[in-house]
Amino acid sequence: MDFTYSPAEDEFRNSLRHWLADALPQGWGTTVFEPEDEDERAQFRLDWERKLYAGGWSGINWPKEYGGRGATLVERAIFAEEMARARAPEGLNIIGHNLVGTTLLHHGTEAQKKRFLPKIISSDEVWCQGFSEPNAGSDLASVRTRAERKGDVFVVNGQKIWTSYAQYSQWCFALVRTDSHAKKHAGLSFLLIDMKSPGISIRPLRQISGESEFNETFFDDVEVPVENIVGEINGGWRIAMTTLAYERGPEDALGRQIRFKQELDKLLMTVAEQKRGDGYAIDDAETRQKLARSVTEVEVMRLNSLRTFSKYLNGEERGPDASLIKLYWSHAAQRMYETALDSLGPLAPLGGNDPRAAGSGRFQLSWLQSKAFTIYSGSSEIQRNIIGERMLGLPR
Repeated sequence: MDFTYSPAEDEFRNSLRHWLADALPQGWGTTVFEPEDEDERAQFRLDWERKLYAGGWSGINWPKEYGGRGATLVERAIFAEEMARARAPEGLNIIGHNLVGTTLLHHGTEAQKKRFLPKIISSDEVWCQGFSEPNAGSDLASVRTRAERKGDVFVVNGQKIWTSYAQYSQWCFALVRTDSHAKKHAGLSFLLIDMKSPGISIRPLRQISGESEFNETFFDDVEVPVENIVGEINGGWRIAMTTLAYERGPEDALGRQIRFKQELDKLLMTVAEQKRGDGYAIDDAETRQKLARSVTEVEVMRLNSLRTFSKYLNGEERGPDASLIKLYWSHAAQRMYETALDSLGPLAPLGGNDPRAAGSGRFQLSWLQSKAFTIYSGSSEIQRNIIGERMLGLPR
């Protein structure tokens, strides 16, 4: 890997860094934070995405003809790093930008690109993902939501679960079964569904963190125009693999790595100031060993992401190495937050509303949120199967 940047890439980084400094609220990350109310936070994130769009920083590596900047992969990596470095808010329409948009660029018709991409890049339309079902999470090919073609529409019936941001979304992309007699992978199609369609109902799910990011989504005789299928009928599995390659890829992991490092730096500072007996929590040898492991693992996350970026720069297609990235960071992050709670001792369970909470209660909340890391975007068991079969050539 070449760790140097060209003058143009350095200029790109500096330009973005200066823009972020001006665009983020004064005191961001120190005295000013995201709203605590979920609905207010969702609107705050949507407003931020639209500000990025107005500044020319939305869909930066999309082709210019669809509203992007035509940026290189290296510039895309720089963008992920700088957004995380500035602790910029995560987007509400991240699924639209990172998953739907990239999938349509690969597999969508020209009419679909012209219809959907402009409103994704501007965040005028927010998207959610309809993949997992109650009995088809990691085993995605087992989805049972049906789509029966009747004339010029598909009639959709079934249920999706863990549908992030469905309550704020105008559109959903869904993997549905269009041939119940074909083998599991061969009978699926990829549909774009208007969330305002009659027959759709949404039920928020309260998570252990107290948030309701996830939802159950029900489809009862929902009509979807035939032109909203991506690719061919019963060819949805190939389309979905493109979507997952981006969901698990280095763009996501590179930004996560920096945010995890920021959390780790805060943890190191907190443990160094945490009184424990006659000394401090960091004086414990076992605690220091666990913290050192997390420092190493967070750096490996960065190197794994850059290595995969290098493969793409050399012309390699996206493939199963995305599973390696996702498997590694999800467990490394869980271990880091386990270490955080172990290090904080009796204060660990206290949330942010308690004045005695260490680190403003951020580690308690992050520990709760981290429990989903090894499940969403494909569970660790599925990632290991992909790595074993497609990378190592092991038998099924």
